[in-house]
Amino acid sequence: MRPRAQLAVARRDDDWRTWAELRLRVTGLPPDITTQELWACFSRHGSVNQIEIMEDSRGVRDGVARVTFCPPPQRPFWGIDPFFVNLRHGIRAAVKLSCEAPRRTFYHPSPVNKQVKYPELMTLLADSLDFGFMCGPQTMMAMHTIHSREQAAIRFKQNMHYRETIVEFRIDVNGQAELFRFTIPFAQLDTISRVDTGNDHEVVLVVSLPTPPRFFRKLDEKDTHEVKARYWSQNDAWYRQTDITHYPADLKTSPVALKKSKPIIDIGRWTTYRLRFKMTAETRALFLRIGQALRDYNISIQETEGFNIAPHCEPPVWKYIDQPVPAPPRHDSTLEELFRDESVPLLAFPVRYQLEVCISQGYFNEHNLSQDFVDRLTNMEPTKAQDLLEYVANQGKRVFTPMELFNLKIIKGSASRPPIPQYCAYIRSANVTPTTIYFNTPTVEISNRVIRYYSEYADRFLRVRFTDEKVEGKIYSTDKDTMDEVFTRVKRTLRNGITIGDRHYEFLAFGNSQFRENGAYFFAPVHHLQPRHIRSWMGNFGEIPYVAQYAARLGQCFSTTRAIMGTKTTVKEIEDEERNGYVFTDGVGKISPFLAQLISHELGIVRTSAEAPSIFQFRLGGCKGILAVAPDSNRQEITIRRSQYKFAARHEGLEIIRWSQFTAANLNRQIIIVLSTLGVPDDVFIEKQKTQLANLELAMTNEKMALTMLQKDIDPNQMTLAVAGMILDGFQKVQEPFLMSLLRLWRAWSIKYLKEKARITLPEGAFLLGCIDETATLRGHFNGTLPATDFNDKVSKLPEVFVQLSKGPGDKASVILGPMLLARNPSLHPGDIRVVRGVDVPALRHLKDVVVVPQTGDRPIVNMCSGGDLDGDDYLVIWDKELLPAEWNHPPMDFTPAQKIRLGRPITTDDLTSFFVTYMKNDNLSRIAVAHLAFADFMDEGVKSDKCLKLADLHSTAVDYLKSGVPARMTRDLKPAKWPHFMEQQNRPRENTYRSRKVLGKLYDQVERVDFVPIFDAPFDNRILGAYSIEEAMLDEAAVLKRQYDAAVRRIMAQHDIKTEFEVWSTFVMSHSMASNDYKFHEEIGRISMALKDRFRALCYEKAGGKNFEVLGPFVAAMYMVTKEEICEAVANAKTREIEAANMRAASMPLMSFPWLFQGILGKIANGSLI
Repeated sequence: MRPRAQLAVARRDDDWRTWAELRLRVTGLPPDITTQELWACFSRHGSVNQIEIMEDSRGVRDGVARVTFCPPPQRPFWGIDPFFVNLRHGIRAAVKLSCEAPRRTFYHPSPVNKQVKYPELMTLLADSLDFGFMCGPQTMMAMHTIHSREQAAIRFKQNMHYRETIVEFRIDVNGQAELFRFTIPFAQLDTISRVDTGNDHEVVLVVSLPTPPRFFRKLDEKDTHEVKARYWSQNDAWYRQTDITHYPADLKTSPVALKKSKPIIDIGRWTTYRLRFKMTAETRALFLRIGQALRDYNISIQETEGFNIAPHCEPPVWKYIDQPVPAPPRHDSTLEELFRDESVPLLAFPVRYQLEVCISQGYFNEHNLSQDFVDRLTNMEPTKAQDLLEYVANQGKRVFTPMELFNLKIIKGSASRPPIPQYCAYIRSANVTPTTIYFNTPTVEISNRVIRYYSEYADRFLRVRFTDEKVEGKIYSTDKDTMDEVFTRVKRTLRNGITIGDRHYEFLAFGNSQFRENGAYFFAPVHHLQPRHIRSWMGNFGEIPYVAQYAARLGQCFSTTRAIMGTKTTVKEIEDEERNGYVFTDGVGKISPFLAQLISHELGIVRTSAEAPSIFQFRLGGCKGILAVAPDSNRQEITIRRSQYKFAARHEGLEIIRWSQFTAANLNRQIIIVLSTLGVPDDVFIEKQKTQLANLELAMTNEKMALTMLQKDIDPNQMTLAVAGMILDGFQKVQEPFLMSLLRLWRAWSIKYLKEKARITLPEGAFLLGCIDETATLRGHFNGTLPATDFNDKVSKLPEVFVQLSKGPGDKASVILGPMLLARNPSLHPGDIRVVRGVDVPALRHLKDVVVVPQTGDRPIVNMCSGGDLDGDDYLVIWDKELLPAEWNHPPMDFTPAQKIRLGRPITTDDLTSFFVTYMKNDNLSRIAVAHLAFADFMDEGVKSDKCLKLADLHSTAVDYLKSGVPARMTRDLKPAKWPHFMEQQNRPRENTYRSRKVLGKLYDQVERVDFVPIFDAPFDNRILGAYSIEEAMLDEAAVLKRQYDAAVRRIMAQHDIKTEFEVWSTFVMSHSMASNDYKFHEEIGRISMALKDRFRALCYEKAGGKNFEVLGPFVAAMYMVTKEEICEAVANAKTREIEAANMRAASMPLMSFPWLFQGILGKIANGSLI
């Protein structure tokens, strides 16, 4: 069919003057033209907004460019023919210009009424702009004021296209007027206050934010072009800012602290903005239109009376608390100490630290703190003062009158530091953002080798994470220089340290997981213990010539581990199995069944059978990897291979990271798109998701379905099994509120990840640790295998694996046989998913809930799975026949790592910190994966397209950065221009988004998100409430522990921006601070939740008088009764305020998870097992 002819539209010659932007097509350009040369030529005619140099489908420049003006130029110079462009070396090129028709209307439809349209950009000019903070509920202290003047207008913009508010202003910095702006996404705006001034001819708006927005400074546009870049926009001239100061040179040597020295504007903490506008008839109409547009995005403009401005003043509190006082005399002092001039801070450090927690988090402002307040803190016992400040932090609300806190009856809190498990430690932490620093209340976390060894100095360690502003999450890499100020701040922090009171924290090192999440450990030295001493104790790294490897070895010591204290081990060394340049046994050692049982008992590993786990991931001195149970190993013997030895360490104790266990297999978008490309029909995935959605709905009311799903879809933290146990104890039958809330959460969490990740659970699959076949029985992969003649012949030639589940059909151990898929996350290449054959090998039946792979063949099959190895990698094993693709075993990718960068001299701390910052700047891992997914959906060839194959290779390079030090640099041709709708790229122009018709688009459209709403008004379980007659003293003791537990949970919620306690308890987290990805955070919150529960169980055992059910049962019932009373009282109060149960917000309700530290005990009580 021939395309329909476009009807001609009559235009006036000067129609272009009314357009929002004008695009010129430039043809006849030389192939080496640069964006800078084009900008220099065309910027003389107007404001150039974008330049794009075109390429053909092969990536070759074709002499065409597009130049966009916004607003359009004053005159139609494109009529000049020929038009000359000045090139380098005085050369001129004759080109042809043509004006393109507008690509869109530049009007944005209202989300409420599509008939109403707003201009994409609406701008009001302000007379003045104040920066400050709220020092009272209706009072702002203005710390800096800017007045609009000629050539320095203050612009208040609403960008409807990108849904953000922009404020632009100029400031004189060292005699030069610099242009700045800050941007506030509509999603971060809730309310704008309109102050009643009594003057009809002016409008005053106040915007008060809980966290700072992003600030930018505009550079000279001519200096912001990259030589080889094909694309430039005005955004490339806006550089992120961390400080606005007259003395930027001072920042180079200054440590990071909460209090900044003499800023022009403290952009991290002065987050209240007052704008004054003069009103004319024209500006009033525009103001009303802006107000309506903001209301359409649920941003209200509220009339405010009685708003005050407090005069600018310096807070005296810093000077007062920083002054030292003489140290009290010591009668046992040595002669040296008597002559030493010593003084101590006014506030004990734990109190000073917690005070800075409250100030940094915005609960206090130092201008509200008086000398009287500090004196009252100073005169309190330090633990009581710390309790008071922790109470403020746990409440999470701004306090304008701090002196009133001393009138509160603060119950004994967590600052008294009750005992914690041996494997845990109280850890202080800080988040360094581009503009400020946030300190966090110490939390109990599983420790590591270094903190255990230096336990007497544990309070001198500070875990630091570098993030973007609070609402932004992780700092993402960029291929431009616009984020250089941010990365410079990171480097300054690592080099100059962090100051809190009288302590100066210096960079120590970073763990490998920390490193990927932009985190590191700092240490506040004492005169006899410096960070360099700790690094020296960690191991002998002097012979390592590669910075990446040096950093990785240091990081090995910071793995979150549990030390095995109850038994000694003997170590035996054996050689690896190497062939064709591959180490087949890389990372695999052996452990005796006897020693495995001892470890299992010491760690309290709960299993349905009496057998110990088959694999332990471990650290032992400078060795790492896994230890697999081997019947031929002697009693306390560990066997280590050469590939597991990484460096010489003084510490020689055995430490366990985790152990093997069954986890359900789940598909994800990457696996699905690869399988789809390999020939699995769309309907297979759609039907599986449809079934899962229906079962989730049924599980809310049907116990049998709930149990079936919870016992099969086992998460890595095994929490679904805990919830299943609660159902077996009858708590779903009686509609117990905590259990029913957990079920709602589990359903909402499952649906969320179906929608966002296509996380389809597979009953016929598992997610297992991998290990090697020590018997050398399994057939490996051999190159040049002859083509198969039929299906059975095809299966017989497959590489073999051994998979035995501890709980198969009939709850008995079961070996999985036949063809199956083997993969590792993430799988991007069509050869990453391997088809293998499950076989039964009697000599391997002692290994359960692991996947055993062959040591024979030409190449390890795990290496073909996204470059995996066996030092602790998990593998997806799927024996669902519907998911066997049409194409088996596409040729795998070559995962040979890039050549390591050798330094050629001793490695310094500066090398380590530079390596850290270089990684942050070039961490393209997520960008590569996102681009791969977009191209895989857009391209007809899917993951086999050239762009996807290049991205898969680049992804492998990015993964290996910690080993090689070679960053993965993403070229512009590998950045998608079009995005499928299921990727929810909300900040991109709508014309760059299309509706996907492939499998992932269909799966996305099949799911509707469900909000999690806890249940507070359901009756508590009378089987527990009536089981015992509890004395008041026991109820009081339970209430004290509950307050401590609740405070600990709220700290975790605040630190990780988790909305409810149910998410902390179950680890089914709906949203978090986004400082780490969802999978990593699920592991992290699992460790945090386990440590929390272990800690408070131990305290409950102590209060109850033991672990025996006879004494523990009544105390757990008391815990349940206390919780019930608090919830019922809160519900009654809410109902008196006419708040419906469905609208009771978790944030304003008491916590109810405390008694469920003992869900098994509650089950015994509920079912009448009182003896």
